[in-house]
Formats: sequence, structure tokens, C-alpha cells
Amino acid sequence: MTVLPTALDPHAPEYAANRAAMLAKLADLDAEHAKALAGGGEKYVARHRERGKLLARERIELLLDPDTPFLELSPLAAWGSASPEYAVGASMVTGIGVVEGVECLITATDPTVRGGASNPWTLKKALRANEIAYANRLPCISLVESGGADLPSQKEIFIPGGALFRDLTRLSAAGIPTIAVVFGNSTAGGAYIPGMSDHTIMIKERSKVFLGGPPLVKMATGEESDDESLGGAEMHARTSGLADYFALDEHDALRQARRVVARLNWRKAQADPAQAPAEPPKYDEEELAGIVPGDLKVPFDPREVIARIVDASDFDEFKPLYGSSLVTGWARLLGHPLGILANAQGVLFSAESQKAAQFIQLANQRDIPLLFLHNTTGYMVGKEYEQGGIIKHGAMMINAVSNSRVPHLSVLMGASYGAGHYGMCGRAYDPRFLFAWPSSKSAVMGPQQLAGVLSIVARASAAAKGQPYDDEADAGLRAMVEQQIEAESLPMFLSGRLYDDGVIDPRDTRTVLGLCLSAIHTAPVEGARGGFGVFRM
Repeated sequence: MTVLPTALDPHAPEYAANRAAMLAKLADLDAEHAKALAGGGEKYVARHRERGKLLARERIELLLDPDTPFLELSPLAAWGSASPEYAVGASMVTGIGVVEGVECLITATDPTVRGGASNPWTLKKALRANEIAYANRLPCISLVESGGADLPSQKEIFIPGGALFRDLTRLSAAGIPTIAVVFGNSTAGGAYIPGMSDHTIMIKERSKVFLGGPPLVKMATGEESDDESLGGAEMHARTSGLADYFALDEHDALRQARRVVARLNWRKAQADPAQAPAEPPKYDEEELAGIVPGDLKVPFDPREVIARIVDASDFDEFKPLYGSSLVTGWARLLGHPLGILANAQGVLFSAESQKAAQFIQLANQRDIPLLFLHNTTGYMVGKEYEQGGIIKHGAMMINAVSNSRVPHLSVLMGASYGAGHYGMCGRAYDPRFLFAWPSSKSAVMGPQQLAGVLSIVARASAAAKGQPYDDEADAGLRAMVEQQIEAESLPMFLSGRLYDDGVIDPRDTRTVLGLCLSAIHTAPVEGARGGFGVFRM
């Protein structure tokens, strides 16, 4: 084995300062996660319980196999949105969990938030969940209780919202099972979720599924009707045939959902590479909280991170003497083979770009997933580097990332700026999963650099027009721009817009990545054999 050495001193003042800064960020993160857990607040949670109903996360817990983890996704969706009525979490819980030994993608609407109505962020979150289910071939279980679209925001939901129903049919067409469990209302467009799922479970005197409720039917046709005869569970089980299973209560519905999964005859697409128990890292995962400096301008060695997340801290580095600002190499994580690309000093030069392209091709040749650990300010600029071909070499790296076919995982540890974010497989490059640490920041460039560029352009414009330049106003503008870009670079802001799948505690990185790798291997893992486009030399 090639065990990584460590130079980290947990007793050093620098480590203590880094850890204190990280713990402060984690405390802020916990406060925001608590808002998602609170749902619609005490009043609406109490009302929901008075009706004898379980909360969304309680339903998920009963659905899952006992003592198995649930990887919640996008818990901060809608954070910082312009409309205050859009609660953190977007009135939906999504994630990956194990049901009857099968890894499933689970979605659960939260009826304590505006009756579970879908707003634009709910839609984005649900579409991302469907994307994950499709890419990784995960059976999809929908726990439904929703009044449909949030009508005041219908203009942002109606047109793109049809993709939800399209996704269900495409999942089914791809042979990926879809299961709907209806706990309450599933009306209007929401009726198509049970209608388009492979298996549908409804609950006696609870489930209500109809395209139009009694008031709408009265307005449209003049017909008098009631909930039960129009869309109740018993009617759909006995008369319309929409319900495949008739449950007596919520617990019975979840029991029946587990039985449906047990009878799917579902298997991973290939043998799980994690055949033997994995040896834990040689170093304490707790130390991950003190590696990243509070000031991202201060570099850190990503090998210290790698040593605390991979099996036995065993890492075979590829081209260690070439392009040293990018660390590349091979490891295993919870038994799964993995290629890792990690930024060392922040800047990507031509050598790093060419090294990355070759490494990505090798991973595709061997059908090995790739992990990108971000801490980059982007590709190097300047006359020397432009003349040296940084554009074509950076394009080579982005070409390789774009056309790679092995699954990609990304973790934003520190900075992730400019085209470096793209080259390291940012959200636009469709990594299977992307997570951020609370220490991370991502934008076109750093706040000071961006404000400085705007200042230089404004000063040049004034000079070209022969006008005096107001330095006092310039200082105020720079301060305002820096503050704005700093706020918009923070992980909670980006996570609220679903530019990642969640902000995680660094100490949970190994566990989170392990769950993702296990889910990924439900689908075939096959690399590109050629087909990378033209690499400009």
C-alpha cells in the first residue's frame, strides 16, 4: 500500500483557528437545516398531527429498512429566495435510502407547508431528484400529499411542471420502477403522479385523487359530488382501478410499499465492487474540520483531505512531479475504486490541464468513477500563460470532463471560481452528485477581483470620455460589489438555488461519498472509449 503521510498538527494554532472557523459555519448551517426540519411551523405541524397523520420525515423513516442511513438531498432548496412564503426545503423532502435491501430515490411532500403545494423551488427539487433516479437507475418512491400547484406562482410552474409527469413515464420506459403512496390530496396535475406510477397505494378515507375537486366539478359541469365518490381510495380501488393497493392507514400503506419493493426482483446492474469490508482511513476524520483555512487565499494540501476519506489512507498518486497544482491518483472509498482530482495551490496551469485530461481518459479506459475536490481560483492568466496556450490546454481539460462517461462526484472544499469550476466538473457538467463544504465559495471570480475589474473598466471609460473620475464613489461601488458577490458566493446561497445537492459537514464526507458510490453502481459504470472530440495540441 501507498499510505499518505500527514503533516497536519491538531495542536497547532493554525489548525485551531481553521477548526473554530469551520465549526462556526457549521453552527450557521445547522440553524438553516432546522428551518427545513420545522416544515410549516408549530401551528401547522400541530394541526397535521391532530388529524392523526405522520410528518414527511416520519413516513420516510418507517419506509426505510431499520438502522439504515438516509442521504437527504437539497435540504436548503429555496433558501434566500425572494418570496418569503417559500420555506427552506421547498415543501418537499428528497433523498436516497434503502427499502427491503434496495437503494431507492424517495420524495415526500410536506403537507405542513402550504398544504404541500408545489412552488418553483419544489419543482426544481423534484426534477433534480428524478434526474438522480434516472442516471443511477434507482427505483423511485413518491410519498404524496399535496394540493397541487401553488396558484399564485402558477406562471412559473405550469409550463415546466409537465416535465415531472414526463420523467415518470421515462423512468418506467427505462425499466426503473416508480411507486406512489398517496396519504392525502393529490389533485389536479398532482393526480398524474399516482396515475403515471407503475404501482399506486391509497389509504382508506385519506387519499383523494381527482383532476378536479367537487367545487371545480360544480363550476364546470353543474354536477354535485363529494370527495369520496369523486376520488376516494375505495372508489379508485373498486371502480376506477387507479389504486393497485388499498391500505387501512398510513402504517399499512408504508408496509405495503415495502412489500412492493420486495417483489420488484431488483438488482444492481453489475457486481458491487465493494466486496470486502473496507479498512478505515489511518487518520481521524474529525480532523477534516480543521484543514481548510478560514481565509481561502491561504493554500492547503488536499492530500490531507484524501488521507482522511479513502480506504486505509492508501493513495497511488499519478504524475506527482508534473503539474503539481493538481493532485491526481487512484484509491478506494468504502471498497469502491475511485480516481481523484484535487486542486492543490488553487491555480490551474497548462501542465495541470493536460495532466487532468490524460487522467480522465485513463479512468474512462478502466471504468472507474472520478471524484473532483475543488479549491481553484481558475485557469492562470497573463501574457506568458496566454502565449503558452492556457486557453487550448484548459479547453482540453474541459473537453475531457465534458465527454467522460464514467460517473463524476464533486465536492467543493474551498474556492471554485471561473472556468476552473467547469474544468473540475461543476454543476453545469452534470456530476452524478455535487456537495459543498461550508467553507466553499463559487462565482465567476473572487469578490475583490470582480470589483477591481469593474473599477478599472469604469476608470478607463471615464478617461476615454475626458471626464474626471470620482474616487470616493468608486470606493463605495467597490465595497457594494464586493459585499454582493461575497453573499452570492456562499454555499447556502448556491445550495438554495440547487447548484449543489447539499452542504455537508466535512467530517461526513466519506460517508456521503460512500452512499453515493453505492447508488451509482446500481447502474452500469462504463467509460468512454474514444469520442472525446478534438484535443487541440
